[in-house]
Amino acid sequence: MNNLIVMSDKSGGKMSESNHCKLLFSWLLFLAIILLTGEVIGQEQCSCREDRVLELQSPYYRGKDIRDLQQRLKEMGYYHAVIDGIYGLLTAEAVGRFQQENQLTADGIMDQISWDLLGHLNCPLPANYTSPNPEGKLSILINLDQRTLTLYQNGQPFKIYPVAVGKGDHQSPVGEWLIRNKYKRSSGGMLGSRWLGLNVPWGIYGIHGTNKPWEIGTAASLGCIRMHNHHVEQLFEWVSLKVPVKIVGKRERVKIEQILRPGQQSKQVMELQLALRKEGFYHGNLDAYYSNLTELAVKELETIYGLHPDGIADFNVLFILGLVDYLANL
Repeated sequence: MNNLIVMSDKSGGKMSESNHCKLLFSWLLFLAIILLTGEVIGQEQCSCREDRVLELQSPYYRGKDIRDLQQRLKEMGYYHAVIDGIYGLLTAEAVGRFQQENQLTADGIMDQISWDLLGHLNCPLPANYTSPNPEGKLSILINLDQRTLTLYQNGQPFKIYPVAVGKGDHQSPVGEWLIRNKYKRSSGGMLGSRWLGLNVPWGIYGIHGTNKPWEIGTAASLGCIRMHNHHVEQLFEWVSLKVPVKIVGKRERVKIEQILRPGQQSKQVMELQLALRKEGFYHGNLDAYYSNLTELAVKELETIYGLHPDGIADFNVLFILGLVDYLANL
């Protein structure tokens, strides 16, 4: 590096080499602790926001999360007013009653502990952990329309779980992925007790638990796949890294407006892979990564159509595959 940052001690002199090394070692130790615990990483693994801490204030808190809270409290017999999505006095009093009956500080403040307990009390009966473990080659299929996750054993369905999927503009990523990381989470919260990360290139997505089990079976997430905590805990023990995860469902076509090259990762690359697969050139995963397999598929197409086989998806290749209007790019 051309620019060197010179650190100084309190006396105004330059930091000694020994002290500099000690500081560097301290930072490395801190990072190592983070990596080993997984807690800080776990909090950064998707765009899911932790639940808001709700309390009486002026102006009142408003939002869908409050409407959901009122609905759950009403079903449990704590709330008897209109479900209006406003954290007013009646909602705070209902939260206080819920807290008091469950040995929490009855202050009417809906904090993270209260959110987690509310989720725990609404969780269905635990899964049967005495069932035999799956053996052989495992894979996962997530159907966004049916809102199910199916674990396959040697190509045959082994177990089906209900899930929550992406909502609105935050659709879950349709494609063919791999589990790239996994770890336990002790803090609970919106991500639940387990995390299984996917190798989606345009965002951070994963399969994880939840503290809102009543939303399972709906479109409720910001793109991740949510499971009941006891379900994801069971799945977590069975699957390992690099297990295939196929997500199927409605997928909007992506417009391609530039040449695509090996090494790129994007939704446009997945569109290319899908078109190559339909024409019989590509046999790899729809993983949005312009890998060697994608490059070889493009070269095969170029060879058949008398083009220079450089493996680059230029506008000739894209036009042949019906991905661009050739005249628009002259």
